[in-house]
Amino acid sequence: MISKTFNRYIWLLNTLLQYRKLTFQEISNRWKSSCIGDGNPLALRTFHSHREAIAELFGVEIKCDPSTYKYYVSSPDLLKKDKTKQWLLNTFTISNMIEAGRNMKERILLEDIPAGGEYLQMVIEAMQLNNKLQIGYQPFNGPKQIFLLHPYAMKVYRQRWYVVGYLEEQKGIRNISIDRVKDMKQIDEPFLIPTNFDPEEYYAHTVGIYVNERLQPQKIILRVYGSQVEYMRSLPLHFSQKEIVGKEGEYSDFEYNLCLTPELTSQLLTMGEKVEVREPQVLKDNLLKRLRKTLKRYR
Repeated sequence: MISKTFNRYIWLLNTLLQYRKLTFQEISNRWKSSCIGDGNPLALRTFHSHREAIAELFGVEIKCDPSTYKYYVSSPDLLKKDKTKQWLLNTFTISNMIEAGRNMKERILLEDIPAGGEYLQMVIEAMQLNNKLQIGYQPFNGPKQIFLLHPYAMKVYRQRWYVVGYLEEQKGIRNISIDRVKDMKQIDEPFLIPTNFDPEEYYAHTVGIYVNERLQPQKIILRVYGSQVEYMRSLPLHFSQKEIVGKEGEYSDFEYNLCLTPELTSQLLTMGEKVEVREPQVLKDNLLKRLRKTLKRYR
């Protein structure tokens, strides 16, 4: 359970992000009627204490406009751009509201998250200390294996946590799915992260978690039809996405700079008839090959 004080921080930050600018009296009244409040107004001293804590935890300041005496979050865009802080804020907000309104638990449906969460703290500690991890790993299609991993970074994808780093047994950078870890311990053996390793750059030209360092990114053009266009605009397939041309109400063409990985092909297949690969030809061929195999299953 999250502490009541931390719940207050989340509530205050979300309230100001939602309403943009509020006087202290307006904030206090909203707190009084809030489902996580105690029915009493928010004390001014407590409010200022919460402002300081929010600045320390989330790196954003709650400032006062002297012309209106209204408080506001000074740099909400910085919070939105920081994926980690935004993810934490969203997670704690849901937890906060479920805890406050216990009758909501049956009405807020969440996705199941695979096992492995108990190892997250150890991975982060090993990353902070630059210590190796000894991992007992159970693949889906083979016996348990023991790996020595230099943990460089972590990534969450499709409700699964992954740790990426140098795998001594395979002499290269690999991804380990934490939900397949059977046991883990930190080894008192330090490692050095290569100066040229950048997690953002490592995943920059791929969709999903799979990275093949031998592949070079290519220009990809997709023609997207109907309502799928708006989905692509609101939730891009990849950050390199650019809308280049279209016919209003019918389709739009989107351009990407990506490596041709199996995960990319799988993502495109989930869109069915609403997406068409315009180029490159090799990606078209990969899709056709997968579609033919799928049709063969049903014959």
